[in-house]
Amino acid sequence: ADDANAKPAVYRRATCRLCDGGDLDLVVRLEPSPPVDAYVTADKLDLRQDAFPMDVYLCRACGHAQMLDVVRPDLLFGDYIYTTASSPGLVDHFRRYADEVMRRLNPPRDALVIDIGSNDGTLLRFFKERGLHVLGIDPAGEIARTATESGVETISAYFTAELARRVRREYGPAAIVTANNVFAHADDLADMADGARELLAPDGVFVTEVSYLLDMIDGMVFDFIYHEHLCHHSVKPFDTFLRRHGMELTDVQRIPTKGGSLRCFAQLAGASRTPEPSVGELIALETGLGLDRPAIFKTYSDRIDAATAQVCGLVDELAADGKTFAGYGASATATVLIHQFRLGERLEFIVDDNPLRQHRFSPGHHIPVLSSQAIYDQMPDYMLALVWRFAEPIIGKHQAYLDRGGRFIVPLPTLRVV
Repeated sequence: ADDANAKPAVYRRATCRLCDGGDLDLVVRLEPSPPVDAYVTADKLDLRQDAFPMDVYLCRACGHAQMLDVVRPDLLFGDYIYTTASSPGLVDHFRRYADEVMRRLNPPRDALVIDIGSNDGTLLRFFKERGLHVLGIDPAGEIARTATESGVETISAYFTAELARRVRREYGPAAIVTANNVFAHADDLADMADGARELLAPDGVFVTEVSYLLDMIDGMVFDFIYHEHLCHHSVKPFDTFLRRHGMELTDVQRIPTKGGSLRCFAQLAGASRTPEPSVGELIALETGLGLDRPAIFKTYSDRIDAATAQVCGLVDELAADGKTFAGYGASATATVLIHQFRLGERLEFIVDDNPLRQHRFSPGHHIPVLSSQAIYDQMPDYMLALVWRFAEPIIGKHQAYLDRGGRFIVPLPTLRVV
């Protein structure tokens, strides 16, 4: 711990994470925030939570969008409480994901599958049920231990090329290596890519899911800009990057999870599979839209500013009229919106359906997180749907609140009051 404390909480890198280029433009700036998932327990309320920049830069050389301010990983992931199983729809998503990968690759029954950033082992469990050997790698100690106890062997460590070499010596090469949303989280992506390559059997496949920059822009999903998400990927720079590290994309699918994601299939460079047309098609689409140039981000930034002005304006007007507010959803993305929309002083409490979140306090502002029963006990005039992508099921579940005169404010993609 002393060694960790000696390192600064945040450092600024000077080069692109994918191509090492040094020509980087600031293209999106959000309100600074403490680590967005650092919902604290009552005994930690007196500890200071510093806010760090939430700025996105574009590499002029390869077109990759990224954060340059890197918060120390132990501050982000040390007391990590997010589990896949707690997220609506993600368990089903991973079941279908495993089916799709099995259908495409048809691996032999005892083949090895390794998941980098395996969290609670949800995805690997589906591969295990189909007769494959599975191994997880995840830095969150408590979550990794629980996964191992539940039958999904998990190494608790940050993934590196050095660890990959050790794993290959002990477990042999992998037919399938998966990494979901972790290619957005690591600062040293070159080492991570080298590690993934190291694990693959000669005909093995690397499958990674990442949030898709194009969907983030189109769908106003700017609450995905936060410290854990160091990278906002698109196909063109990612393809070039993988080639630098001895791999190549063979197929890319657009999928709806997390506001719009990419599922990328890659193999060792020159291996047997012929790349699908999808790779070239998406690169052409991105180039045509100018996804590797600053202009599209200027428009995006203006839209974020307009949304911020609208939400702040409405809340200020209602507050002046004596109205009361609470928030729905104690997630990482909710923290982004609370800071961006200046809701810290406005929200009396936040409700969340995950018991792990309840009785904690929001990052920075320390707004109490309660169960949804609090909506009816306290009857605020307005509930802000902070987890706006789930607004429909949430509103449907709380018709009784509407019947009693309550209203929901859904801030994005366009502001509306229900």
